[in-house]
Amino acid sequence: MSRSILHMLSPLKHMSPFDVNMAVDAGFDAVVPYTGVTIEDVRSLVQDAIFSRSPNDGKRTSIFIAGKNGGLALDMLDAARKAFVPPFMLNVFADPAGSFTTGAAMVAAVRKVLRHKHGTSLAGKKVAVYGGTGVVAYCAAVLVALDGGHPVLVGHDGDRRVHDISQGMKERFSVDVGHADGSNTQAREAAARGVDVILSAGPAGMNILSSTELDAVGNLLVAADVNAVPPAGLEGVGVMAGGDPFGTGKALGIGALAIGNIKYKTEFGLFRQLLATEKPITLDFRDAYKLAVEIAG
Repeated sequence: MSRSILHMLSPLKHMSPFDVNMAVDAGFDAVVPYTGVTIEDVRSLVQDAIFSRSPNDGKRTSIFIAGKNGGLALDMLDAARKAFVPPFMLNVFADPAGSFTTGAAMVAAVRKVLRHKHGTSLAGKKVAVYGGTGVVAYCAAVLVALDGGHPVLVGHDGDRRVHDISQGMKERFSVDVGHADGSNTQAREAAARGVDVILSAGPAGMNILSSTELDAVGNLLVAADVNAVPPAGLEGVGVMAGGDPFGTGKALGIGALAIGNIKYKTEFGLFRQLLATEKPITLDFRDAYKLAVEIAG
């Protein structure tokens, strides 16, 4: 059998050591990082990779797309696929800053708690997604919409950027995602009023909603927070919470470490899928969600 090779592309100055470690631990024979990569570079890099091996070795040749920009990562993934010259193809996996697998893990954890502890699903649920301009929020909102929910992106700097992001989601994935202002305490509280689920994907160490504001939501069912750095993004939701009650209502909390455990297993599992596939595959956050749901149980 030919050796497994992973080419890791990032538009940033450095490749993430986290992703390199994950790939090596997953079992790739060779892991090669490329930094400062532009979308214009992708075609030539992919074609160098596919034409240097036989078509049968495409399944043993993989491209990983890193960085910190979700839209750019998806565009680079599309550029990689367009560079194929069948039967010369390879595997492509996008997970910029680990955000695709984190967003998938977050929604999978919420899905599990809704089903197992509230006897319901995401379908029809109103979901406020804080940190709305970030990649984790982007993935989470699209996944919620694909699962039949009604997500709203809440923007820390107002609703203009999240409006544009939601329009891009509709164009790319044919989903409807709302947008709301979250630029001050009153706006963030208003965006949460009456929702069923809150997803907090804001910056580390920043409190987004206080316990008092969370209690005022009403019939909140689940609140999930990916922030592991004090103070919590959602006050009262512990980092280890895995569907634990908090506040004065019936809300259940999911913390950063519980989500992180699913995220870690999901990213590792997707690397293993690249190694095990019998034909070239392409993986993005929708594929991550399928695996995360299995892992969450």
